[in-house]
Amino acid sequence: MLNFNTEQLQQHTTPFYIYDLNLLHQTLETAQQEAQKYNFHVHYALKANANTPVLNLVRQHGFGADCVSGNEVKAAIENGFAPKEVVFAGVGKSDAEINFALDQEIFCFNCESKHELQVINELAEKKDKIARVALRINPNVNANTHKYITTGLEENKFGINAWELESVLELLQELKHIELIGVHFHIGSQITDLTVFKNLCTRVNEFQEWFLAHNVTLQHINVGGGLGVDYYHPDENLIPDFAAYFGLFDQFLTLQPGQQVHFELGRALVAQCGTLISRVLYIKNGVSTNFAILDAGMTELIRPALYQSYHKIENLTSKKKEVRYDVVGPICESSDCFGKAVMLPETNRGDLIAIRTAGAYGEVMASAYNLRDKAAAVYV
Repeated sequence: MLNFNTEQLQQHTTPFYIYDLNLLHQTLETAQQEAQKYNFHVHYALKANANTPVLNLVRQHGFGADCVSGNEVKAAIENGFAPKEVVFAGVGKSDAEINFALDQEIFCFNCESKHELQVINELAEKKDKIARVALRINPNVNANTHKYITTGLEENKFGINAWELESVLELLQELKHIELIGVHFHIGSQITDLTVFKNLCTRVNEFQEWFLAHNVTLQHINVGGGLGVDYYHPDENLIPDFAAYFGLFDQFLTLQPGQQVHFELGRALVAQCGTLISRVLYIKNGVSTNFAILDAGMTELIRPALYQSYHKIENLTSKKKEVRYDVVGPICESSDCFGKAVMLPETNRGDLIAIRTAGAYGEVMASAYNLRDKAAAVYV
């Protein structure tokens, strides 16, 4: 259940995000304990939630930082993450972003193309530096998730394809300011079937054999993230099964002596600790449904509009008989809908509505469309 009462919530102007820092602490502690059993290294994916209190707790629990922009690299370092714990990924790094990361002497660039390797080498040469890189390889593993958050298929824009690797190794021989230290994989997000990760392990082992056959020793294997959370039953599954997740990689990955395994978890660490709180503006009776119109919209939480994703919606005020509603926002777009045919207690103007499991890819994806004010963040 939510770790705050309606009286607390009434004190704040809606819409706003509220974060349960105690739950976040428990989640981080559980993940780190399970990872440490196998000496696995976890980098937190800032793209999930980059709020300062969240980053501070993540850092305090010993996680590194996984960044996909120069500003995320900057935010990680400004919030106390050591540069040696910062990884910089992303398919389209700008020269300015690369230069900034080189100046910070971060741990590693996850590189996604031959052209990117050439650009990083050129920029590193100008600074008389050696850039440590991992090759992001597209393993062609289906994550069985939404097509917009699948990243490990050949049809996706991410990563280097297997058939390119011979030419990549040839290129690396020419790039004197690049040091290859690892390989990187990330096949998608919100993966709930652990068999997918087993399939990834099989592919990683095959690539390991390929590199060994080419006399290439890799210091680390980065298997990305993607572990999903339970959007449908958040109270029953507040903390993901990190034991099963990390245990699977320990069981099925074949490592070389001294080789490290790195992970990039985001959603699994922060999703359940965040809730979007909104207030009902109007009830509108339609021909075939009732509309509950909220003061929060796709500008605050775009996932349902963008991915057709489900979030559990709760009326925190009413205890009356349940009625079916389409729960929508105020934005001038028909896609501004949080849920259709949602069963809620009879709902009235002014009722407080909680949209659950919004701690990841919620506030961080907010926009000012319709010149909307940014929703506040509250921490308890």
